[in-house]
Amino acid sequence: MSRYDRTGSDRANLYDEITNKIIAELEAGRIPWVQPWGTSAAKAPLGLPRNASTGRSYSGINVLILWGAVIEHGFPAQGWLTFRQALSLGGNVRKGERGTTVVYADRFVPDDEKKRARDAGEEAHAIPFLKRFTVFNTAQCEGLPEEIETIAPPPPPGMIEPRVEALIKATGIDFHIGGNKAFYIPSLDVVHVPPPAAYFEPINWHRTALHEVGHASGHHSRLNRDLSGSFGSKPYFFEECVAEISSAFCCAAMGIVPTVRHSDYIGAWIDTMRADNRVIVRAASQASKAADWILSFLPEDERPVAEPETAIDRRAA
Repeated sequence: MSRYDRTGSDRANLYDEITNKIIAELEAGRIPWVQPWGTSAAKAPLGLPRNASTGRSYSGINVLILWGAVIEHGFPAQGWLTFRQALSLGGNVRKGERGTTVVYADRFVPDDEKKRARDAGEEAHAIPFLKRFTVFNTAQCEGLPEEIETIAPPPPPGMIEPRVEALIKATGIDFHIGGNKAFYIPSLDVVHVPPPAAYFEPINWHRTALHEVGHASGHHSRLNRDLSGSFGSKPYFFEECVAEISSAFCCAAMGIVPTVRHSDYIGAWIDTMRADNRVIVRAASQASKAADWILSFLPEDERPVAEPETAIDRRAA
């Protein structure tokens, strides 16, 4: 159920497909990383989409793709399977069902590049490509084991806020509460967030805190992202997009409905995506790395396990 084409045109087409879909959502006033969880439009519970066979969460741009499919088709679950995985579990995809395309990044070295590198005594340069897979929501399947179809209950509301506060403390980030603005200063590696009382709802403070911690994850001592962009520059808007999406991923993993902090940046994000059809894929990938880093400080039994984004999973997960 997979295929890839090493030609540049196929890679460009796949990036175009993903980018155009994200732009269309933004132009329609829908934020792909902020879905209407808890409303009649969303039948599935809040959470990261996962492979129902391996139990691993999807990452990067695949989270946005699968969240969009859950909302568009009204699926009641966040679990996904390939055609063969459904069969291996004793079930099958119902006749007539149409799958959703997800992607995996990989690299290959062309034969002529191998020869050039050998002749020059240099290391061969690999070329990145995206590999397509088709997956089906568990609601599109039948005959699956009962435990596959079971929907995990959401965390008790009273447990969410203490978990977030403990998580922030566990990261070791220099985190200051006070003032009237939320921001991260890369040169000092310090986060400032107003006190919870400044927010209409306490959970909004926690969303904001996760956004700023998302920025801090990019410090050179952690994930080493480019945090040098000045306000209004493309690197600045890219980093804001990374922080927005990483916060949404962390929120979903911890039972907090994601929201967008900077809706006034939407026009800039659209312009940036139009100029570079790979930027949203890169931003989502960096956001997943940021969310993974942050969530790694949860107790071991509470951490989501993500599918490796840059490796071909032979189980087609």
